[in-house]
Amino acid sequence: KKKKKGKGKKGKKEERAPSPPIEFDNLEEFVLHPAQQGITVKCKVTRDKRGMDRGLYPTYYLHLDNEKKVFLLAGRKRKKSTTSNYLISIDPTDLSRGGENFIGKLRSNLMGTKFTVFDNALHPDRALPDMSNARQELAAIIYETNVLGMKGPRRMIVIIPGMNKDGERVPMRPRSENDGLLIRHQNRNMENLIELRNKTPVWNEETASHVLNFNGRVTQASIKNFQIVHNKDQDYIVMQFGRVADDAFTLDYRYPLCAVQAFAIALSSFDGKIACE
Repeated sequence: KKKKKGKGKKGKKEERAPSPPIEFDNLEEFVLHPAQQGITVKCKVTRDKRGMDRGLYPTYYLHLDNEKKVFLLAGRKRKKSTTSNYLISIDPTDLSRGGENFIGKLRSNLMGTKFTVFDNALHPDRALPDMSNARQELAAIIYETNVLGMKGPRRMIVIIPGMNKDGERVPMRPRSENDGLLIRHQNRNMENLIELRNKTPVWNEETASHVLNFNGRVTQASIKNFQIVHNKDQDYIVMQFGRVADDAFTLDYRYPLCAVQAFAIALSSFDGKIACE
């Protein structure tokens, strides 16, 4: 093997050049802010099933996948909820809704096929008339059932607010569910919205399985591995998520996603969807 130039001490293990160090002073700001353009934020998701009811309600943690393993977010399914409802927090020990570290939530429809991601601001009914302190919808995720109900890669559609010319997210503060991301998408009212999809895996004859190229970031084949792309540019991977061990996954995201959006998309993919199997 030729020696790589430069000071890549970890070069042997990693197939990709390590990303520039990601540093921030304010965690809350960082996890809600779109990734810097041109940079891939590489993260790791771990699932903790320990404890009495953790088997049913595991806690998920998102860390930067670097030497310091900086903690970013924790997520956990709420128990007494008719639909799947995950709380997302910037404190790994505080996953309560009233807690000041609550930063967002992921909520599913009754079927568990559609999800909406909210930030931590107020429900529109409790917000000011001008909606300035009302919660924003950060993303919506739709799982399409496989044709013929076959087991195989599920189709995902991800809808996120568009970006303005300064590269900032356009705030989406629906007054009611009737003008949220899911309804807008359903009505093809896509102004200021971006539609992303999961990349269709290629069938590999040799392994008799569906395959995506994760550039060495994923080591275990799993039907839950996915990559999110824009229709117009299938090579720009906006997010990729894949298993590396039983309870460990890599999650990499890029502009225009932020950490909360990417983590929530990953959480939605864990949810046991009977309708989409």
